[in-house]
Amino acid sequence: MAVKSAGILLYRFKDGKLQVMLVHPGGPFWKKKDRGAWSIPKGICESGEATIDAAKREFKEETGFDVDGEFIDLGEIRQPSGKIVHVWAVEGDLDTKKIRSNTFQLEWPKGSGKIREFPEVDRGEWFDIEVAMEKITKGQKGFLERLLNVLKERR
Repeated sequence: MAVKSAGILLYRFKDGKLQVMLVHPGGPFWKKKDRGAWSIPKGICESGEATIDAAKREFKEETGFDVDGEFIDLGEIRQPSGKIVHVWAVEGDLDTKKIRSNTFQLEWPKGSGKIREFPEVDRGEWFDIEVAMEKITKGQKGFLERLLNVLKERR
């Protein structure tokens, strides 16, 4: 059975332009990666946990912020890794300079025997939708397209 993750895509309109908030993964592997490295705040669903609840929990763990509002179900997309990700979008705003993420431990440098702690997310930023399409991981780009379609239908 495929691993299932859930996430929240926060969006806003600034000066009439659609923007989305994406996060950059922490840790040494991602440190110098930018284009195609950014992500929707998301994480693995725990056994028996409702997907929307997992998405809200993961958003809080990765950003330090609670999220609420009118959630738009953007459905699921199977990632190149085989993982299935379910995302909801919600309109909101937050100061990305105040993002505080949970941490994980990793042997670094690899083979050194030294265990170091890294933030799961090292930063977040607001991007105009066109820039976000370039920054987001390939497997999650479809969620941005789905958000655009939903917002066009609502106009």
